[in-house]
Amino acid sequence: MKQISLFIITLLFINCKEVTRAQSLASNVAASDVESIMNFLASDELGGRDTGSEGLEKAAKFIEEEFKKSGIDPYFDSYLNTFDAKGTETYNVVGYLKGTDPDLANQFVVIGAHFDHIGTGKEVNGDVIANGANDNAAGSTAVISLAKHFAKAKSNKRSILFVLFGAEERGLLGSSHLAKALREKNLDLYTMVNFEMIGVPLNDKSYKAYITGYEISNMADKMNEYSGKELIGFLPKAKEFQLFRRSDNYPFYEKFKVPCQTISTFDFTNYEYYHHVDDEVSEMNFEFMAELINDCIPAITKILNTSTKEIKLN
Repeated sequence: MKQISLFIITLLFINCKEVTRAQSLASNVAASDVESIMNFLASDELGGRDTGSEGLEKAAKFIEEEFKKSGIDPYFDSYLNTFDAKGTETYNVVGYLKGTDPDLANQFVVIGAHFDHIGTGKEVNGDVIANGANDNAAGSTAVISLAKHFAKAKSNKRSILFVLFGAEERGLLGSSHLAKALREKNLDLYTMVNFEMIGVPLNDKSYKAYITGYEISNMADKMNEYSGKELIGFLPKAKEFQLFRRSDNYPFYEKFKVPCQTISTFDFTNYEYYHHVDDEVSEMNFEFMAELINDCIPAITKILNTSTKEIKLN
């Protein structure tokens, strides 16, 4: 009887540990933290984060500070990877977390999003600031949140570059510049996961987000397998509008010819404020954003730790 009781207590202890672990995973990124980051990046103070603007500079300094506090190192001499955007000096913000495995640390995963926007837009009720909450303070918030998580977890065998791209709105200029520079360094890029417009849920879909270029690789299937749920799906509109070519994943795909794709929840029916002054923080769903970021964590963790490169081009 005593042995049976001990066995039951052991089972309960294991179950409690699993529940605690699950709760810990679920609370990796809090909606309140998402809201805090979003409130700054999409604030009127930043003036719409146009390329070359004081507001974009403030956003970059904020991101630098978040990286420093989290223990994310600069990949280059500084966090700022400066380039010329058709006559305007601007930059990407690039953070680096070295992998923990002596061999796999030489392989890199890029987690990215653009942090610039268009500055101002057509006036609505006296407002001309195009705050760019969904486009793309939302994606930037995901990258910052994931950087904080992985810096704390120290669970990445592969190395990670956390990149906030500049001048995306000017024609993917920041990602084109960085992809070229990294290719010239012969960086061993395994894959790139980019975040774009994830501030509101999809309408009437069984999956939580879609991936651009769904058919070009097995990334969606692998992320679903790794996360243990239907996290990523196929959105026909994304293919119809060639969204694969219209975000910062594309220059990396062109240069490295490895799976480089964008996660998004903008489905052409669920958000009407694209490049609009009403693309405000008030329109964002912070609970959803936190849930999506947390659901991506186990998938990205697996990407960072498999012994071989399981995500491949079709």
